[in-house]
Amino acid sequence: MKRFAVILGASGGIGEAISRKLAADGWSLYLHFNKNNGRVSLLQKELSALYPNGEFHIVQSDFSKQEGAEILAAQVGHVQAVIVASGQSMLKLLTDTTGQDMDALWRVHLQNPALFISYISSQLRSHPVSYIVFIGSIWGNTGAANEVMYSAVKGAQHAFVKAYAKEAAYTGTRVNAIAPGWIETQMNNELSDEDRQMVIHQIPLQKTGLPEEVADFASFLISGKADYMTGEIVNLNGGWYI
Repeated sequence: MKRFAVILGASGGIGEAISRKLAADGWSLYLHFNKNNGRVSLLQKELSALYPNGEFHIVQSDFSKQEGAEILAAQVGHVQAVIVASGQSMLKLLTDTTGQDMDALWRVHLQNPALFISYISSQLRSHPVSYIVFIGSIWGNTGAANEVMYSAVKGAQHAFVKAYAKEAAYTGTRVNAIAPGWIETQMNNELSDEDRQMVIHQIPLQKTGLPEEVADFASFLISGKADYMTGEIVNLNGGWYI
């Protein structure tokens, strides 16, 4: 039988890398996107050509909207794994952050992912072992100035993982998170070269991370080789935060 995983945010840098890795591992995928239809369509064509025995379905939903999770849940079936790689950055002082900004961050990063998991929980429970992996953030552990609300919702993701791991364990669902540091994606292109070098000097390994390194870890977490692990937030940051 085919194994189906939902990749929330498959059109983003990390989501795309995870999609490629899981397809290579033999997973069939639901490739979720909000706005970047062109990018996810190219990804679907690429994966379909490389892995003709797999199924790769494009699914669209705007998680900044109240009904985002419900719309997505109606488009998927037989799900055994969910990778929450969707998100949006917010580089603003708290005093410049509006209530609308806060609502959107909350819905995209936690409310709709949690609701989506709730809606498809019967699908996850139908498998002896199933998986949920959140792509959290270093800022969910330690916080960042100028990204206060982003840090807050990433911290909420980490708390959700720890709590839901306990609740879902009896059904066989493993719930974990990866907390990346600086990963080379479009999200970090907003920062200047000077800021980039300043950050690299703070990282013990003296380098930034790649989306493929996050994808490798996500692959491991749902491979069956980490099945005695649940409720963990695993740092992947070159030693930047220990």
